[in-house]
Parts: sequence; C-alpha cells; structure tokens
Amino acid sequence: MLNVLEWAYREQATDLTVVVLAPRDPMTRGQLRRMAELAREEGFSVRWEEARGGAAAPLRTIGGLTPRLRRAGRVVIGDPFSRYVQLLLTLTSARDLVVVDDGTATMEFVTQLANGESLVRWHRHGGRGPRDLLFAPCAAAARRRLAPGRRRRAVALFTSMPVDPPPGIATLSNEFAWTRRRFGPPRLTRGADIVGTSLVETGVVDPDRYLTAVAALARDHGATRYFAHRRESATKLHRIATETGLEVVRPDLPLELIARRGPVGRLVLSFPSTVVHTLPLALAGTEVGVAVCDIDPTWLTSKASPRAEGFLSGVTGTARAVRRLPAAPSTPGAEPPHGAPEATGTPDSGKKRNRY
Repeated sequence: MLNVLEWAYREQATDLTVVVLAPRDPMTRGQLRRMAELAREEGFSVRWEEARGGAAAPLRTIGGLTPRLRRAGRVVIGDPFSRYVQLLLTLTSARDLVVVDDGTATMEFVTQLANGESLVRWHRHGGRGPRDLLFAPCAAAARRRLAPGRRRRAVALFTSMPVDPPPGIATLSNEFAWTRRRFGPPRLTRGADIVGTSLVETGVVDPDRYLTAVAALARDHGATRYFAHRRESATKLHRIATETGLEVVRPDLPLELIARRGPVGRLVLSFPSTVVHTLPLALAGTEVGVAVCDIDPTWLTSKASPRAEGFLSGVTGTARAVRRLPAAPSTPGAEPPHGAPEATGTPDSGKKRNRY
C-alpha cells in the first residue's frame, strides 16, 4: 500500500482506485486502514474488500471487481505471490502491468520469474495443500501473464530492492520520495531502536535463539525500544518485553513512515528484512544509521526451508548504506564479538513502557 502511493507519486498518477483485499490478521488490517486514510488524503479512491470474510466472500469480491479489471488499461499489483492476486490477474486484459515493491519477496519473485519457476514464497517448505492445488491453474496463468513476451508490453517492476530482472521487465526505482516529502525530518532520541521480524512465526528461526540475539543487541547498542513486526505473536512480544526490558511498540503504520515521522533512535538495528533496504532511503538526509545483524545458521529450525540460509544472507549482503554486524552472541551474557561497533547510546532506565 505504501509503495502504491510511492509509485503514484513518481508517475504523477491521479486517476487511481486502490483495492484492498483485506487480510484476517488484526495488526495488518489496522495498518492497511491507516494507509487507506493516507491514500484518500492524497485524493485516491479506496475500495475495501472483505475478500476473506466467509465462504461467499471470494465470489462476491471477484464478481464486483471483474468489470473494473476488464476495463482497466493499467493494473498495479502489490503481491504476486498472493493466490487471490494471481486469480484476479487472469481476469484482466490490461496492456500495462506494474508490480510494486513487496519487500524482500520482490527479490525472490524476480529470481523465480527469470528461471520460469512457480511463484512460491521463499520460506514455504514441503508439499502443497488442497487450496494450493485448487489455485494451481491460476498461479500458472499468472506467471505467464507476468513473464515477458513478444505480444505483450513489458511488465514494470517498481522497487527499492537490488534486483536483476530478466529482459522485458522494466525496472522503476523506488526512492521513497513521497515518504520524505510527506513526513519528517524526525526527532532523534539518545538510544537505539530494534526492528522485529516474523522469522520465528514463519518457522525459520528458533524462538529462544531469536530472543537471546535481541537481548544481546539491546545490551551492546543501548537499545530502548523494539518495533514489532505486524505478524509477531503476543506471546513472543511479552517475552521480549519482560526478559529484555525493551519497550515493545506495535506500529500503526509501516516502519518507514514511523521512522520518518519520529522520534527514532540514532541507530536502527534489524535482522535481515525489507527495512535494511528501505529505511536508508526513507531516512536519507537525516543522521540516523541503519545496521543489520546476520542470522547465524545455527539459529535456523529443522522446519526452515532449504533456501532460507542463502536467501537471508543475500538480503543482508545486498543491502546498501547499512552497517553489517556479526551474529549476536548465542548465549546470554556473552561478550560481543571482537570488532563489534560500540553502543550509540544508553538505555533510559525506569522510563520504558511495554506495549504489545
């Protein structure tokens, strides 16, 4: 949703209808509601679809959107891995297709498209379920629709990710110009901030290893706040708050906007995720530094996809304008690795609030 607004700002698009296929997750819904407000403030029409609200919802949503999709000359999509989006792509004959940035998933999308592979999220592991098999024909048709071809105009990819798309994919650079114009510059705090990830929730990283790493980052860099990923569980966030003393904050907007609006720490610490690519752009011209902490292979669970280690390493290795930190100590109280950067601030003890 944020990147749709960024694309519209770059392309000076004015006649735009944004369709939200509302998810079930409450935190994601909340962020989308707030982003819908911003989109309306920019003069765009927003259509909120309860696409997953019961057995009849898919047919109702598809029936309502089909006439618009058939008339549209340009269609912009935000998640090419979504089975819903793949189904809707089969209903449009638009000559112009634009895929807007979906974070690190964009990197995997480009790789799979170039190799002619099925569009499957990088952390998925194992066989397909009944719903995957049901949507398989739509997925194949969507892949063909998104792939370059002689009889169709080039698909455009609007992204801030470091990608090397195949021939026929036009790349548009997302510099977060709308975000910088709309928000900030932020007020800076003395301490550092940690950005959470959903690597535990997706079964990639062991929860105890993750908690230990978060505690080590907080101790070594004087972090005071933990910005939760929208998919992080309440149980895990409660542990982080009680065992590390960090103030856990659930943002109501994407982190790029939260950081740009401020207040924000002079150092933002993250594990491999989208923000190590987007925050340096959103915070350009400020004194905020971004650092990324590697994921040690020993943190991965037995359920992690075989691609997990390589993918996460690629996310970190291709990040620009960030400090790269070694994996945090694996045991509580361990000394930071030799050469680790010094802390940029000290926790403001006694003034932390836990919100999860």
